[in-house]
Amino acid sequence: MKVKTILLGLSIALLILIGHNAFCEEQPPENHQTRAPDKWGIAMGLRSATIVFDAEKGVVNDVVPLIFYENGPLFIDGLEFGYRLFQKEKWQLSPFARYRFFDIPERYQNEIRESGLDMGGQFTYHFTDWLHTNVEVLSDQSGRFHANLAPGINFERGIWELRSYARFRWKSAAFNDRYYGLGREDPGMAMDAQLAADIRLHVWRNLYLLARGSILFLDSDTRDVSFIDESYQSEAFLGIGFFNDKKDPVNTLASKPYVRLAHGWGTESNLGEIMTGNTESDPYNNQLSSVFLGVPLADRLFTLPIATYLTPGIVHHHSSDVQDRSTEYVLAVKFYYTIKWPIPWRLGFAEGLSYLDRIPYLEEKDMQEKDYRPSQLLNFLDFSLDLSLGHLLRVEWMEDLWLGYSIHHRSGIYSKSSAFGRISGGSNYNTVYLQYHW
Repeated sequence: MKVKTILLGLSIALLILIGHNAFCEEQPPENHQTRAPDKWGIAMGLRSATIVFDAEKGVVNDVVPLIFYENGPLFIDGLEFGYRLFQKEKWQLSPFARYRFFDIPERYQNEIRESGLDMGGQFTYHFTDWLHTNVEVLSDQSGRFHANLAPGINFERGIWELRSYARFRWKSAAFNDRYYGLGREDPGMAMDAQLAADIRLHVWRNLYLLARGSILFLDSDTRDVSFIDESYQSEAFLGIGFFNDKKDPVNTLASKPYVRLAHGWGTESNLGEIMTGNTESDPYNNQLSSVFLGVPLADRLFTLPIATYLTPGIVHHHSSDVQDRSTEYVLAVKFYYTIKWPIPWRLGFAEGLSYLDRIPYLEEKDMQEKDYRPSQLLNFLDFSLDLSLGHLLRVEWMEDLWLGYSIHHRSGIYSKSSAFGRISGGSNYNTVYLQYHW
C-alpha cells in the first residue's frame, strides 16, 4: 500500500473521528461548553539506542517529539495510535499502527531510510485493572509481517505512573532478512523478546517527566548474521512533556472547536529571518492552501489562560513552474494566549508532525544546497498572530471569527532526528487565515 494512500486515509479518519468527539451531543450548546478529552499531552525528549550491527560508533541518538490524545475509541500514544473498533468490558480490537526505528550510525541515516510506520491490528484483553495482554499483527509498507504477544502491567500511585511489558515478537523471513540481514544474508523466520518499562512522573500541574528503558534479545539465527555484532539492543528515552493535570481533572471546557482556512506564499528566508522581518520572496511564487480543525484540550496551561488544541490539518501545495501539486498532512498541538486590550488578539504556537506526499520546490532546493536527501516526514511549527474581527468591526455575530497571520514551517530539528531523515532545514510559508470558533 502506498504511503500517500495510507496518509490520506489516516488524515480523513482523524478529521472525522476527532471532529465527532469534539462536536457530539454531549456538549451543552446553551453554555457553549465542549467535552474535555479523556487524556492529552505533548512531549519531546532524547532517545538513545545501541546499534546491533558492526559499526565504529555503537550508539545513535534522536530527538523525538510525541503527541498523546485519547477520547472515546480514538487514541494517540506517542509512537503508536489506533481506534478501538470493537470494545467490550474485558477486550478490545483496534486498527493500529506503530512507528519503528531502524538504528544505524547517524552518518548513514540521511541516505538509508528503513525506519517507518508499521500498520495492522491489535487485540487487547484485560485480566484485571492492572494486568493485560496485547496480540498484534503488523506489516511494513512493503508487506513484510511481524507479530507480537505482549503481556503487560499498568501501575499508578500518587505522582508515579508505570507501564511495563514483555514483548515476544515473531518475525517473518521477509521482515528479518530485510531489517537484520539487510538483504545480504538470510537469517529467515525467527522470534526475539523484549523487556520494557515506561515511567511518567507528575511534577506540577501540567508538567511531567518521562522515561523509558528497554532491552531486546535477538534470536540465535539473527545473531549468526556476520555483520551483527551484538546479541541484544538497549534503548533509553528521557523527556519532558505537558499533559492534562490528573490532580485537577475537568469534564467540560469553555474553549470552542474551530476551523481555520488559510492561504500562504513561500519564502526563501529561514525562520529566524522571518521573525526579524527580513523576508525574501520566492521568485516562483509557490503557494499553499490549508484547512485545520481545532479540538479543545484545555482552557489553561499551568496557571495561565493558555487555550490548548489538538489540530489536524490538510494542506494543498499548488503547482507552479517548478513543482507539481502535492498534499501535506499535519497533526499538531496548538497553544493560544489571548490579550484583551484594546481588542481581543492572540499569540499562537503549534508543535507537531508534517508529512508530504511529494517534496515541494523550496525544500528540494534547500536540501540540494546542503547536500541532503529530502525527507517527507518533518517536524511542524506554526507561529500565529490573530485578532477578533467582531470586536474590530463591532459586529456581534463575528466575535468568534478571527483574522490572522501565521508562519507555516517544516524542518528536521537541526539534523537531530533520524525520523526526519537526519536533515537540517526545510521550508517556510507566510500565510493569512480566517478562523471560526463555535
